[in-house]
Amino acid sequence: MTYEEAAALSTDITFRGRIKIACLKFADSIMIEANTVPAHNARVRWATNTMQQPDMVAGQIQQPVIIDPAVQLAGAEITDAALQGSVEATVNKML
Repeated sequence: MTYEEAAALSTDITFRGRIKIACLKFADSIMIEANTVPAHNARVRWATNTMQQPDMVAGQIQQPVIIDPAVQLAGAEITDAALQGSVEATVNKML
């Protein structure tokens, strides 16, 4: 993906919506994980914030998600499953 294509994707509202759903799915899984998972407290804080403000969180991570190799390869055509992995990998780097 070129920088120009990445820049366009970074403001794409449909792509942000897909990221939002991936964030919500990840937040839901975090809320039910064992409290022995490394960084659990930070993960739960992120999940709670995501469930309360999903649009804001999606906007915050949209640009970092675009840098993920899977997104760089597929662009907006990335499958939902692959996008889920990219979102989770990006969030885990940030936590």
